[in-house]
Formats: sequence, C-alpha cells, structure tokens
Amino acid sequence: MKLFHLYFTLLFITFSSSIIYAETIASPNGKIVLNFNLTSLGEPYYQVLLQNEIIIDNSKLGLRLEDSELSSGFKIENVSTAARKETWLPVWGENATIKNEFNELNVNLIEINGLKRKLTMIFRVFDDGVGFRYQFPYQSTLHHFVVKDELTEFALTGDHKCFWIPGDYDTNEYRYNTSKLSEIDASLGTKVDEIYAKTFFAKNAAQTPLTMKTMSGKYITIFEAALSNYPAMNVLIDKNTFKLKAHLVPDAIGNAAYLISPFSTPWRTILIGNRATDILDSKIILNLNEPCKIENTSWIKPMKYVGIWWEMHIGKSTWDYAGSQDGNNVKYKKPSGKHGATTEKTKYYIDFAAKHGFNGVLIEGWNEGWEDWFGKWKEDVFDFITPYPDFNVSELSEYAASKGVKMIMHHETSASVTNYERRMKDAYEFMKKYNYSAVKTGYVGRIIPRGEHHDGQWMVNHYERVASETAKNQIMLCSHESVRPTGLQRTYPNWLACEAARGQEFNAWSDGNLPEHETILPFTRLLGGPMDYTPGIFSIKLNQFDKNKTEQVHSTISKQLALYVTLYSPLQMAADLPENYEKKLDAFQFIKDVPVDWDFSKYIDAEIGDFIITARREKGKDNWYLGAITDENARIKEIKLDFLTPGKKYEATIYRDNDKSHWKDNPEAYSIDTKTVDSSDKITIKMAAGGGCAISFKEKK
Repeated sequence: MKLFHLYFTLLFITFSSSIIYAETIASPNGKIVLNFNLTSLGEPYYQVLLQNEIIIDNSKLGLRLEDSELSSGFKIENVSTAARKETWLPVWGENATIKNEFNELNVNLIEINGLKRKLTMIFRVFDDGVGFRYQFPYQSTLHHFVVKDELTEFALTGDHKCFWIPGDYDTNEYRYNTSKLSEIDASLGTKVDEIYAKTFFAKNAAQTPLTMKTMSGKYITIFEAALSNYPAMNVLIDKNTFKLKAHLVPDAIGNAAYLISPFSTPWRTILIGNRATDILDSKIILNLNEPCKIENTSWIKPMKYVGIWWEMHIGKSTWDYAGSQDGNNVKYKKPSGKHGATTEKTKYYIDFAAKHGFNGVLIEGWNEGWEDWFGKWKEDVFDFITPYPDFNVSELSEYAASKGVKMIMHHETSASVTNYERRMKDAYEFMKKYNYSAVKTGYVGRIIPRGEHHDGQWMVNHYERVASETAKNQIMLCSHESVRPTGLQRTYPNWLACEAARGQEFNAWSDGNLPEHETILPFTRLLGGPMDYTPGIFSIKLNQFDKNKTEQVHSTISKQLALYVTLYSPLQMAADLPENYEKKLDAFQFIKDVPVDWDFSKYIDAEIGDFIITARREKGKDNWYLGAITDENARIKEIKLDFLTPGKKYEATIYRDNDKSHWKDNPEAYSIDTKTVDSSDKITIKMAAGGGCAISFKEKK
C-alpha cells in the first residue's frame, strides 16, 4: 500500500487557502489514487486520479446541519489505514463468488473551537473506483441532530458526455437522455405526462447513478451504496465549472435526515474504468454493503414467473372488478366482465406455468379497492386480505400447490404507506396461510404521510423495514415505484428485485422506451441491483385487442430474448400473454431454458447507449447463455467463444434477427439456427435496428 504523510504548507491554485495536511492512498493495483487534504481553514477536500489522470479534482467534503455546518475549523485527531482482501459468496447473483479487495483510509477530524464535534472520513480505494462516507462517533455535543443537506462535491474535469435522467424526489421512471454536462436540463421531466407522481426541484439536477464518458475515453459513474436511514442523493451541476454537488431528498419541512450518533452515512461512490465493460464488471456497490443479515437463506429461490399483469396494460382486462375507477362502483354490485384476476383465469396461468416449467404466478388486481384510489391521495384503500368475489384464495392456493407452482402476491399500497405499515402483519400472515412465497409491492401515487417523498429518509426506512419483515416471514420481495437500489440485496437477499426505473409497461400506453433504453440501463440503474423489467413480449405491435392502438414495444423478438441475459435479475417475468407464446414456441424455448442464477458473467463488449454483449454460465452447470442488444442502429459483431470451457463441445442454438427484422417495420421476424461449437470458434451476429441476438450453449455430453 502506498501511503504517506505530508506536513507542510503549499499554496494550491484551486483552493482559497493553503494545504496544511495531506494523505495519499492507492488502490491495491496502484492505478487509482485518492488524495485527502485539509486546508489552513480546516476544510477537508479529496481528489481522485486514474493512472495520473485527474478524474475528480479537489472537491469539498462536509454537511450542513440544522443550525451550523460541519465543513471547516477541523484539525486531524488521528489517522489509520487498513487493507482487506476477501472473497464472499452471494446467495444468488451474476457470479458465484465476489472478490472484495481495497485499501482504506480513516481520518478522524475534530473541531478546534466551539463544540469540538468529531467527524470521521472513511475512504476505500478499489481497483475500479472509490467509496467514502461520513461517520459520526457517539458524542454528547452531536447526539440527536438534523442534516439539512450535504456539501459533498465531485469536481469533474470537463464537459463530459452524460447519460442521465432529471433530478426528482419521487420517481426514476424517466427516459434516459444523452448530452454534455452543460446541456442537462431537468425541466424536461415536467413535460412527461405519463408519470403521475414526480417532483421537479432544479433545472440543473440529475439523479444518481450518473454515468459519463470523458473526452479521453474514461468512464465514470457517480452513485451511492448502502442507502439506509438516509435520503437518496441527487446532484446539482455547476455548468461553468462542471462541479457536482450532492443534493439530498428533503422531507415535508425541508430537512433531509434525523440522526442519532453513532451513525454512518451511505457511501458516496465513484466507479472508474478505461472501458465501458469495466463499469459493468464493478462490484463496488455490493462490496460496500453489509453482509447478509438472514441466517437461514435456503428458502430464497430465484425464479421465473408469468402472471395476470400485461393484459391489463394493453387493455384486455382490468385490475378492478367493476370496470370503473371513477368511484361509482365501489360496492361491486355489478362486475364489468373484464376483471383479470378471476379464479378461472388464474388457473389458466397456473396451468401454463406448470406446463412450461415456470416457478411462479403473479396476480394483480385480486383484492378489493381498485375502483376508488388512483390519484385520490386516500388513506385507507386496500386491506391486503380481502379478495374480490370472483377470486377464490383458498381454492387457488390448493390448485397451485397441486401443480408445483408458487403464487406471488401483489400489494399495491396506493402510496398510502401508513396504511400498509398498519396492515403488514396481517398481510404477511395471510400470505403464509395461503402459501404465497413472494410479494410485489407498489407505491403508485403521492406518498402518505403527505409531504414525504418516495426517495426521502422516511420512505427509505420503510422499504428496508419491509425487506426485514418479509425476511422474518420467509417471503421474497420485489418492490415497484421504490427508491433505486444501492446494493442492499447483499444484506437482504430476499429483496430479489426492484423496478425503480422506466420498465416495459411504458411501451403499452405511452410513447414507450426508445431502442437505446435497455443499452443504458446496465450502466446506470442496474449498477445498484436487479430490475424487474418484465421482458419477453412477443406480440410487439400492441393492437391485439384494440385495432386503433398505435403503441408498440421498441424491439424485435430476438432482442426481447436477449434481455434475459443483458438485464440481470434473479426474478424474471415472461411478461406476454400465454397465447402469444403458444404461437411461437420455438422462440419461447429460450425463455424456458435461460436461468436466473449464475456462476460467472462476462461482459464481452459494450458501449453505453449503443450495444451490449453479455455471456453468463448457468449456476452448477457448464451451459452458457449469451445476449446481445443494440440501439436503433443495426450492427454486425464477431464474438470469440473463448469463454467456453476448452476441450468441450457445445450445441449452440442461435435466436437471431433475420434480413427482414426491424424494431418498427417488422419486429416479429426472427430465425433460429443450431451448430456445434467450441472455445476456439467465433460467431458473427447481425443485429437489426432495435434488435438483438440470444444464444444458448449447451454442453454436449
């Protein structure tokens, strides 16, 4: 470890005062260097370099409290270093083992005057980036305190190319934009009508993770890890200096966090790479989270599922029993005939799942309350235990068990979180009684308590409380409309996936997701954890039930297959209707085959917003699956198969776009080829505009 102390006064042109103390710590391979500086005014700063190139220039550290700032007047109390090199085993994931190796610097600061409050800066330097956090030791002068905001800065060195969504307190469901830092304009979000609960606060605001490409070809992602008991972090951009400043989601009265020492904030993270795939390979976010808190994890099972969901989005059926969400039929005296979650239809989905080897069936719209809640900001809408008259919970529980299929409960909270917290105990007992193994939670709408935000401290604590309580009840969790994940699936591996981004459903009733959307998600939102994106749509043009419907999925069928590999999740839905799969069983075979848990993942080639090629090895078997997707541009890529085990033969089944495929003009055209290959071979794939390619490599015995 390279580590040294400098006790001198040095005038530095980027500081208003001179440096009186400096520390340097390098990554294990020595390529990334972090410099910590304390000025003559007692102000803490840091700087990050990759191979002598400044990635983050001198940047201020500190916090703004309710009545003061913790950002100057410090002296060094003591400094310590540490190093860690370990390998740990995730319950599920992209890899069976994860290496965690870093060098650590701990700087204990104390105010020279006044209350003499203490603050510790902890820095961890990895071979692919940096994490740092603020730690407050117990102290009587800073025991119960309020954080108004952070003063944390990320001083970038140029007008980088950015992949961003507008800063917001309540939603992550925007399309990604690509622009220079200086061109970011979050007011674009105010024009997005299909997002109900959104909160604009500044034109120069962007959400994290914010991923960038520099003029020199370096890749940088600003993000956070281990978000717990603290609000999510946005960033404000100074378009003249290209400096980012942390901005925390406030509560109803403008405070960010209510804390008690001792306390450690989430980690602020900077992922750095020479190639785009370096960002995808990084495990910094996971490694900065606490180890698993669940002693027995044997009940946690990654799964593929089908369900009554997509048909509501495309207009075949409804969530509500009466067929009206205007409040006129809340007594359910007359069913509309379009209710989706009926006993008969649920059995149909259970039969389909059992026939094709799917683990679970999700049912939305099974419970009373859907007629009178959307947009009403009402407190008591759902009780999570009362089904509609046409949904027989007991009968379906027995039927699913007889078919070897697990049921997935849906808890739409209507954003009335106080109501959900009151009823969670009864809801989870109800699930256990009827053998539901997983729950999908939803938070559509403005949060109750009124004035709180989806990404504020109060809600962050709620999401973690749900993860903890479901774990105690041996229930797996998938959250929608929640705060973006920051690696907490390591701590709560029952928290299989989140939405927290613009998912597939936007294709059903809006202008949809552009073909580039899925090529950006792995470099941004998915860095924090798996997404329940719901791929697998085969009926691309969505006029199946309404000839006047013009919406469509911006993808070919081959790309929909490839998403099962490129968008990692241990919880994957075959989202389309069973009858659409029955028409294309040859292509559906890939969805049936592709695993959701992996021994090893290799990011072969990628460019953010353009294309991604990913290969993964099935957990416990020497079978590989490859996914390649592109944006609106057709591409030809030659792929070396050197990831396959040398000396073995594999049968490759190639699900590809053909010469007629095009995401808009002919999205359902595809071809399937088979051939025998080994690790010395190459495969050339042609991806149509908005298309992709999916390949299974099955070991030949």
